[in-house]
Amino acid sequence: MDVFLSALELVLTLEVMSTVLLGSAFGLFVGATPGLSATMAVALLVPVTFFLSPVAAIGAIVACSAMSIFAGDIPGALLRIPGTPASAAYMSELNALSSRGRLDLALGTSMMVAVIGGLVGTLVLMLAAPQLAEVALQFSTYEYFWLALLGLSCATLVAGSDRLKGTISLLLGLFLTLIGLDITTGLPRYTFGTIDLQAGVSLIAVMIGAFAVAEIMRSATGSLKSIGMPPAAGLGILKGQARHLWKHKTPVVRGSLLGTVIGALPGAGADIAAWIAYAVSRRFSKTPETYGTGEPEAIAGSASANNAALSGSYVPTLVFGIPGDSITAIVVGVLLLKGIQPGPMVFITSPELVNAIYIVFALANLLIIPLGLLAITGGRYVLGLRAGLLYPAILLLCILGTFATNNSIFDLWTLAFIGTLVWILEANDYPAAPLVLGLVLGKIVEENFMMSMIKADGNLLAFFERPIAGTLGVLTIAVWFLPPLIKLIRRWRSRADTAPTKERVEDHV
Repeated sequence: MDVFLSALELVLTLEVMSTVLLGSAFGLFVGATPGLSATMAVALLVPVTFFLSPVAAIGAIVACSAMSIFAGDIPGALLRIPGTPASAAYMSELNALSSRGRLDLALGTSMMVAVIGGLVGTLVLMLAAPQLAEVALQFSTYEYFWLALLGLSCATLVAGSDRLKGTISLLLGLFLTLIGLDITTGLPRYTFGTIDLQAGVSLIAVMIGAFAVAEIMRSATGSLKSIGMPPAAGLGILKGQARHLWKHKTPVVRGSLLGTVIGALPGAGADIAAWIAYAVSRRFSKTPETYGTGEPEAIAGSASANNAALSGSYVPTLVFGIPGDSITAIVVGVLLLKGIQPGPMVFITSPELVNAIYIVFALANLLIIPLGLLAITGGRYVLGLRAGLLYPAILLLCILGTFATNNSIFDLWTLAFIGTLVWILEANDYPAAPLVLGLVLGKIVEENFMMSMIKADGNLLAFFERPIAGTLGVLTIAVWFLPPLIKLIRRWRSRADTAPTKERVEDHV
């Protein structure tokens, strides 16, 4: 209780409360603007966090991400354009309801289930993270190696429909971790005689380039005309919401729990959680034929998974220091800049910070209701902004933020290179998230592998001798080989089923 009260004192300060409100407002603006993602919003906040306390910095990021995920539903309902990728799963349901004159039901349901999903995810985070931290305290370099490797493996599985392209993007991120001084020998690697590269590639420059500059370049290749002023949204969106929520309580609870679990998987994220929750909700629905025509049940099951996944992604981030998604990859970078090492020890050395994060999560999700009402009524004006004015301003923020990290001109070249590279990759359906996750997790894999090899004197069997390490090792290898093995078994069975048919046809002839 004393720790909780200390955390509450940290949160209830003018600095933290003001940054939470400003972060929420910024997240609403970015989320309601088509083409701008929640990750991009958080990346743009990184330079601001340099001047904030750790609690205020994390508070701004949490509030910004939660608000932007919800605000992405606004252009989805009004224009059939998802504001963020997480809104794409149920965008057709939102727009169909809006077309039928039920915009209040569409956005009201989305807003309320986003709050419920976020609070459920926060509750699971509060209950699960401390218990997992006790287990994580028993981890050595062997367990952290397998855990980070498992995170890299899962990142390729959820990277998209083409796992090969996801793997290639991941390998590019891993290559970037090799640039700089070798952690064991201290010798330069892939620096090409450039002194600026000896410290490695700037994580902040890569994140802003991958998630902000690449988005700007992608948008610039299309039309920069204003998309026009959409119709106004009603203010009575809370009317009848209690009855609708009770009617769809099962998909809301299921989506919230499913989103939390999926969010805790390294590399998954809110968009993956929304798509899976939508599919599961349709599978268990009594009226699946109504999906796609404006079904509130579909919105309840998917939108609740969005914000729940945000909370769930902090479980591996706080407990193991392994980012749950691209947003928490930025959080890890911010914590490291503040001199805080994410992992099980943070629950012992900084329990007030952990509890403050819990409180900020609950506060940010509750703020969705009042600020969400303002966003719904004012979102039409944001959507009417000229893109030709909006994107240059965002690009200027990217440049200033990247330079402010190390006061290095070389980081600006890194920003331009990564932005162009990711733009080209995404134009050819190569996802950007595995690249950034590879950069974050690659160093963890290499450091723990080299330390483990030194301790084990080169004996690879030592990676399987400890119970937890052996379990994680077998699980990681299973993730590698089970999918192709299952595919081979299915192909063999299909051939076995068609073979007798061919023989019967030949006998008949």
